[in-house]
Amino acid sequence: MLAPHRFYYLHNFQRALDWIAERYGDLLDASEQDFLAQFCGLPQASRALMVRLLMRRGPWFRAGKLVYEEIPDIGDAAAPLLALGWLDADHPMALEELFALHTKPELLQIFSPAAGGLHAGMRKPEMLQALQPAQGLARTYGQWHPQSGEAAWRVMVGGLGERLRLMFFGNLHQDWSEFVLADLGVFQYERVAFDAGSRAFQSRADVDGYLALQASRAALEEGSDMAALLEQVAGQASANPWLEQRRAKLLLRLGQACERAQDWPLAEKAYALSAYPGARHRRMRVYERMQRFGDAMALAQAAQAQPESDEELQRVARMLPRLRRSLGQGGGVRTASLAPAVARMRNDLELEAPADGRSVEYALRDHWHSEEAPVFYVENALVNSLFGLLCWPALFAPLPGAFFHPFQSGPADLGAPDFVRRRADLFGACLAALDDGSYRAVIRQRFADKQGLQSPFVFWGVLGVPLLDLALDCMPAQHLRLLFARLLSDPQANRTGFPDLVRFWPAQRRYELVEAKAPGDKLQDNQIRWLQYCAEHGIPVSVCHVQWRQPPGGETA
Repeated sequence: MLAPHRFYYLHNFQRALDWIAERYGDLLDASEQDFLAQFCGLPQASRALMVRLLMRRGPWFRAGKLVYEEIPDIGDAAAPLLALGWLDADHPMALEELFALHTKPELLQIFSPAAGGLHAGMRKPEMLQALQPAQGLARTYGQWHPQSGEAAWRVMVGGLGERLRLMFFGNLHQDWSEFVLADLGVFQYERVAFDAGSRAFQSRADVDGYLALQASRAALEEGSDMAALLEQVAGQASANPWLEQRRAKLLLRLGQACERAQDWPLAEKAYALSAYPGARHRRMRVYERMQRFGDAMALAQAAQAQPESDEELQRVARMLPRLRRSLGQGGGVRTASLAPAVARMRNDLELEAPADGRSVEYALRDHWHSEEAPVFYVENALVNSLFGLLCWPALFAPLPGAFFHPFQSGPADLGAPDFVRRRADLFGACLAALDDGSYRAVIRQRFADKQGLQSPFVFWGVLGVPLLDLALDCMPAQHLRLLFARLLSDPQANRTGFPDLVRFWPAQRRYELVEAKAPGDKLQDNQIRWLQYCAEHGIPVSVCHVQWRQPPGGETA
């Protein structure tokens, strides 16, 4: 008998099925219930083969190409699966599918050179195109290749497998390899308590809705008719808030595709239907393209009065003077620019160009770094990590709709509008440690206790003990509270844009955040927003523009 670890993937798949049966039994139809029950009763080799095929890209497989050490007889293992109809040896196969299973030399043996004028100099796409007129009808593999004694099987339960994977993970970007990575210790996850309400889908309609949106997204990527697709997505509304957020994001992407095609009316319609962040601003831009300046102005003024984010407010501030000019109102009263405040942070430095091609951030770090004044290249890692450690209990609280399975790096509702509001008391309790001075001990203990666990905020590869100790000694609690407050105002958007470097002066318990810019580099919008915020709240920050020193002779290195 083979050692159980050789069937690790089968054991993991069975664990997932048991999890689904326990938590989603009420959402499974009769055929899905039958699959779970019948799967358990199959011989081990048959179950193993089924899982192997579900984990691979199909749906067609040549039996002779399937070689697994732990499954000695593929034909015997497949027999029960063929009897159940989970595999089909006689399903019609399109010419394109036949081509996907065979190499060019094999295809030249299957089809005589006279068929479609084939010859060895042709590429596979050319061969396929030549054969399409005469060989376009689907037929069984045996009919395509009667001289071969080999079987080709089509997996008939692939859609069911995808549905079960979706129900387990709550998404389709994770797959069964998550089990293996966790078992090997590559990824480690926080253990969160699950209850009956902790599941991604509350009804079968939720699962159907997710799959429908996924199909629409695939159709968009394949270049389907956008008008028909927009009508389809418009009709896929759901009462489930996080599914509605997915639909809103798809509508945004659809609007962007329409923009690329310069179909302004269709883009405007897509954006008008989308509540996803950024859709309203895109709609204003489309109105400009359509020269509907009055509509653009009305939308811009509404956004200015009730902005969805700092990002939108920043973009609208740039747009309003342009709209006023288009409406014949002159420049109007210009919204205050961020540039003066950022300009006051500027300092310039000339350095030798790194011979090894290092980026400006590393060059500046190494230029400034000393034992008395250490410098670290942290970008988004430092403040996010300190926040993630201090607020760990709030981020990993087992709220309904937050955690569905054991392989989540963070709460599923992180991007939801009510993410912070639902956890207001929990965040308040965590941040209270900044007021009583206990935050240093709390963060250090969490750093030790949670080491290596996946988190949407903690950058373990960057946050070492020396950096952690310096940050806690040199960054005042009131500054951390201010930084964390902005993070909490929009956790998804404000996790990026932090300055590149942090400088410490331990003897003075002082620090500075520094954005490094190489010649020609410009500040990005999210960086400007963080710089402006820091300047307004007395957080030490600067922008260092580096110029590379020219070598003798005047040529740039």
